[in-house]
Amino acid sequence: MSTDTLDKNANHAQTSPAFLSVWDIHAYYGESYIVQGVSFNVHEGEILALLGRNGAGKTSTLRAIARVSNPELKRGEIWLDHQPLHNMASHQASAAGLALVPEDRRIISGLTVEENLKLAQIAPPIGWSLDRLYDLFPRLGERKNQEGTTLSGGEQQMLAIARALARDIKVLLLDEPYEGLAPVIVDEIEKTLALIKAQGITTILVEQNAVRALKLADRAVILDTGGIVFDGTAAEVLENAELRAEYLAI
Repeated sequence: MSTDTLDKNANHAQTSPAFLSVWDIHAYYGESYIVQGVSFNVHEGEILALLGRNGAGKTSTLRAIARVSNPELKRGEIWLDHQPLHNMASHQASAAGLALVPEDRRIISGLTVEENLKLAQIAPPIGWSLDRLYDLFPRLGERKNQEGTTLSGGEQQMLAIARALARDIKVLLLDEPYEGLAPVIVDEIEKTLALIKAQGITTILVEQNAVRALKLADRAVILDTGGIVFDGTAAEVLENAELRAEYLAI
């Protein structure tokens, strides 16, 4: 992509109104320069697919937005609903409305499904009620007394997402939610994400299964070696075979 196009995208990210704005962030793992000046906007209620090959910086960007300490954000700004997040710790960003669901899901051992959910309800009834969560995830309602770590992989993913929703969140950050799951379970999770979108929750989705992510998403940002090479609609990526082949290997 040309420098002019990248400059245009960066200027757009800086100036256009958005619910979540990421502006010129630079993040490091130790001495390794991983996220190299990434800028993009996400509008309220959108699903944004954050894509790229392995090592492109997707998860690092997601973690930087969530204000997780590793990678370390050295420069840049992150704004959510007019509130600056870039100087916050992860627990403060969480309280401001960000919820990160990591690839390993981090279900708490020794607790039932319902106990995992109740633990997340720091200030009920601000977040989603248990009844509302069980309506969205009927399987979790059926297994509410089962230990969370004994669920299937797909059910654990549902629990991880439900646990995020149990708080009063504005943005859902998902890291590889389809990893290791059967296609029929992915179908179920995609339907759930569409329902979550209908509730007005903004989602950033990092996913190796780029085609499925693009079919679900409104927009896409593609990273390559820590920088943005595309920022546009998901449909544009699906229609551009050259772009997919070069940066997504599909």
